[in-house]
Amino acid sequence: MSNVWEFQNFNQQENLVKMVEDLDISTSLAKLLIDRGITDFEAAKSFFRPELSGLYDPFLMKNMNEAVNRIQDAIANGEKILIYGDYDVDGTTAVALMYQYLTNFTQDLTYYIPDRYKEGYGVSNIGVDFAIDNDITLIIALDCGTKAVEKIQRAKDNGVDFIICDHHTPGETLPNAILLNPKQKGCTYPFKELCGCGVGFKLAQAINDTMGLPFSEVEYLLDLVMVASGADIVSMMGENRVMCHYGLKKLNEHPRIGFKELLKLAKKEGVLTVTDVVFTLAPRINAAGRIKTGNKAVELLLTDTLEAAQKIGKEINEYNTERRALDKDITEQALSQIKDDEWLLNAKSTVVFNKDWHKGVVGIVASRLIETYYKPTIVLTESNGQAVGSARSVKNFNVYDAIDKCSDLLTQFGGHFYAAGLTMPVENVPAFKLKFNAVVSDSITKEQLQAKIEITDNLDFRDIFEAERNVIPKFYRVLKQFAPFGPDNMHPIFVTKGVQLVGDARLLKDEHIKCTLKQDEYPDIQIEAIGFNMGHYFPLIKTPSSSNVPKIFDVAYSIEENNWRGKSTLQLMIKDIKVSDD
Repeated sequence: MSNVWEFQNFNQQENLVKMVEDLDISTSLAKLLIDRGITDFEAAKSFFRPELSGLYDPFLMKNMNEAVNRIQDAIANGEKILIYGDYDVDGTTAVALMYQYLTNFTQDLTYYIPDRYKEGYGVSNIGVDFAIDNDITLIIALDCGTKAVEKIQRAKDNGVDFIICDHHTPGETLPNAILLNPKQKGCTYPFKELCGCGVGFKLAQAINDTMGLPFSEVEYLLDLVMVASGADIVSMMGENRVMCHYGLKKLNEHPRIGFKELLKLAKKEGVLTVTDVVFTLAPRINAAGRIKTGNKAVELLLTDTLEAAQKIGKEINEYNTERRALDKDITEQALSQIKDDEWLLNAKSTVVFNKDWHKGVVGIVASRLIETYYKPTIVLTESNGQAVGSARSVKNFNVYDAIDKCSDLLTQFGGHFYAAGLTMPVENVPAFKLKFNAVVSDSITKEQLQAKIEITDNLDFRDIFEAERNVIPKFYRVLKQFAPFGPDNMHPIFVTKGVQLVGDARLLKDEHIKCTLKQDEYPDIQIEAIGFNMGHYFPLIKTPSSSNVPKIFDVAYSIEENNWRGKSTLQLMIKDIKVSDD
């Protein structure tokens, strides 16, 4: 699949000169700030130096007073409280956060993570029965519940109240519960892009404020919010940026023992970034719910003993190894299914089904398929006699809305713009496949079906690097302060044209390119680069043995710091390569 390089349009020249002068930074970095809505010194200061004072008053969220009052009443009356959350990273971290905080005030607590295979996503009848049978009168649901109208009413009819901390798109009918969801109608909370764990944190913050306790009593929970935010791919601007900045600081300086053990098992050392969280911690936490039970993840996050952390961490790491094998095998099967189906190859969407696929990895497989066939994608398997699956989308296409238009064929569904889960009778799969494709075909554009790499700027190596290879240049020292990266603040991708190899490239494990690059005009500036899963580009850049003339090509990349044996150097993380126009 070839990528289009889409260079950002910049039309705010009037602010550019002033930003360059006021901040003493390069034009390229000033453009990055302006593109994020930062146009003066004070805004830049707030961006580069996030302060906890930038967090919003939690009582600005609709129904927050009612939620705090209900929890205080439950604690005062000795009621049993159940902390209920989804089995993914956002849900399990949110449950750990709320449980850990409320243990400061009551011991009448338990937590519940639904079984992915017996109960499915979100609030389940089995979970409601558990609460009724155990005389629980208050459930705090995290990262789920907004659309569980009937199940929550059943709980209410049996004397069980619900407080819901969620961020998923509400339906037309809201549950009979105290709903904390900044996306619900009538909620004027200034920041709408919190993850489920983030909404849970705002509830803990509100309880803390009501009791007149110092912020330090909740600040230590921000590592959980940061991991959830990174894993759930929510905006990394606004309030999320503040929470993730301090959460990442805690993770690096004083990691909870569960995180520390997972990082050790992953052989991850050095200063952690959000990227490390997304690709190292999150998959392992997710693997517990995908392969066995999300309860294991919560246990690990709550433990305070090394012995328990080592035992549970080892189990979770083994689940992750199994998850990777399943992911690889099912992706290959799904790709084969598409390749052999001419209708699917020509469709504007991808819907694949196999009753034997492992339910725990269908979301990952959907993302993998988009890497090859860039279309809105749904991967389905069978569970409890129903077809269940996950949807993933391409840039700027709302897959949740497309699924909503097929709701007459579904038992249930939920999610948001780029990701969703759905359930339907198995016999409806062929009809759903046709209808979903018709809905997508009516609304998706040709441009949305073309994979793009968004290019921040076109630079020469001299604009970034210094001739002394072991020196970290100012450009990167400033760029580094843009972190944490994520949606609305993506890691910048630059293009340098007319580059060539210094020496020759190496192919690692037949998949990854390792090389050193330079431009002919600036031979003293040489920079190491690595391209993961880019072995197919190897013939494009390698100098033929029959020629002494190096190949010239253009490279798209992000810039990373490589720490090795106490030394820090820069390297390019190659995103794409094209034959140079020159």
